[in-house]
Parts: sequence; C-alpha cells; structure tokens
Amino acid sequence: MRIAITSSGTDLDAPFDPRFGRAAYFIIFDEETETWQFHANPAVEAPGGAGVQAAQFVANQGATVVISGDFGPNAYRALSAAGLAMYVAPRGEPPSVRQLLHQYRAGTLQSVAGPTSRGHHGLTAGTR
Repeated sequence: MRIAITSSGTDLDAPFDPRFGRAAYFIIFDEETETWQFHANPAVEAPGGAGVQAAQFVANQGATVVISGDFGPNAYRALSAAGLAMYVAPRGEPPSVRQLLHQYRAGTLQSVAGPTSRGHHGLTAGTR
C-alpha cells in the first residue's frame, strides 16, 4: 500500500501541509518496502482546479491512502472516484509527516466520509 501525505518539506520529518490541492509536496510512503519519495505538487500554482489536479497526480503515483488536513468537494470527488481512502490530520500544532504516518498505522486518524470544507476557487490574495 502506498500512502500520500501532504507536506511542507521533502522528508519524513518535515511538518505536514494541511492543504491538499495547494500543498507544497506529497510524500509517498510505500508500506511494502518501507521507503518513501517526495514529489513537488504540480498543482500548487494552478489558477483553478488544484484539488482535482492534485488528486489525479496522487492517484497516478499509485497511492491508495491520502492524509491531509482538508479535502474540498472537488478533491474529495476526484479522490473517491479513484478509489483512494482519505484521512484528516488532527487540528493544532502541525505534526511531522513521520508522526502522521505513525498515527495512521496506529489507527488513530479520522477517516473522511465527505468533503471537509467548501473548497476554494483559484488563487486569491492571501491564500498561500
């Protein structure tokens, strides 16, 4: 199983990024091999549709699980259509990617059964 976690940096000790569509990076962790890779989010600067583009990118990386802080309606629909399970990180001080991975493996993260926000519409001042 491959787990995608939104991240503000390029390694497991980086703080997670609570944004899905506009996260700086995705850390993809492979549970079978216990290895990981980071990928810059190709949708981070998209003028619109970042959630859908990010969902397609994560699905193309072979992820079956996504952990983030927020899933808008379009990202939620795209991830659901691709068959990916979604989990939200706890609110508060941003944990590291490694901490979220441990929480997921311990079964303490909340699964997502619908969009967690109203979503956003393109880049606007102050959103980044």
